[in-house]
Amino acid sequence: MDELPEFQKATLEVLRQPLEDGQVQISRVSGTMTYPSRFMLVCAMNPCKCGWYGHPAGRCRCSGSQVKRYRERISGPLMDRIDIKVEVPALEFEELTRKERGESSAEIRRRVNGARLIQNERYQSTALVCNAQMGQEELRNYCALDDTGTQVMRQAYDRMQLTARSYDRILRVARTIADLDQAASIQISHLAEALQYRTSGYLDQ
Repeated sequence: MDELPEFQKATLEVLRQPLEDGQVQISRVSGTMTYPSRFMLVCAMNPCKCGWYGHPAGRCRCSGSQVKRYRERISGPLMDRIDIKVEVPALEFEELTRKERGESSAEIRRRVNGARLIQNERYQSTALVCNAQMGQEELRNYCALDDTGTQVMRQAYDRMQLTARSYDRILRVARTIADLDQAASIQISHLAEALQYRTSGYLDQ
């Protein structure tokens, strides 16, 4: 979904149930039907209506109230259900013309396939397919933190004003990062990266 705030708010709020439960419920006078609805939501939005808020060149002409109204089109409960939030700043000319090559798609695919294989083996005796589907029992079994990790999460929970839902989602993301790293347990680096993805830059200002 591109330009996420441009969708009607009622349409966006309907996404909350399938994002949380993996199913959608349709109620009519004649009865209620429930359908499976597991999907990956990928969305993008600008920092403001004109798209230039926060740019060092000062090109944004939106007022503070306009920026606030634009961001409030995305409710807190919906944002809470998005696992990874990444702010992508505008590229400057020097960055566009760099010759350095990043990690290839083939290499990324190899790491992702390796992580999915780990998860297939982990959940082979269950109905689960991947880390995103972990419930409370699986979170306890596969996302246990050591004393240092527990302390980091305690501090983050208070500082970032996390909810129980976001706490669970951070653990699932951290477990996936650990799988990409071929690590048997969640390390501090994995947890720190997952927490970084939980913040959303200008959306949290």
